[in-house]
Amino acid sequence: MIKVIWTGRALSDLEDIRDYIAKDSDKYARLTIEKLINTARLIENHPLAGRIVPEINIEEIREIISGNYRIIYHYQPKSHVYILTVHHGSGLLSNNPFLDKTK
Repeated sequence: MIKVIWTGRALSDLEDIRDYIAKDSDKYARLTIEKLINTARLIENHPLAGRIVPEINIEEIREIISGNYRIIYHYQPKSHVYILTVHHGSGLLSNNPFLDKTK
């Protein structure tokens, strides 16, 4: 099992997602966040399950899809995984600040 570490950026993304959805439904906001966190837990046992992020094309930068969201993470073999960001699939990834850290 590999350790999964949520970055400050990713945690902020979860808060933003929760706040946005909660404007219409607290229940759905809670369920969405739970689903995102549970999906990220899959990475603990299967860090290579996600595909390489096409916009970046770096072997260690991967994503796993959960509903409308892309959970993007940095896999460091035999060490740990950093969840970099949780990004809505309809938005352009090029507008996401985490990209500056991957170059």
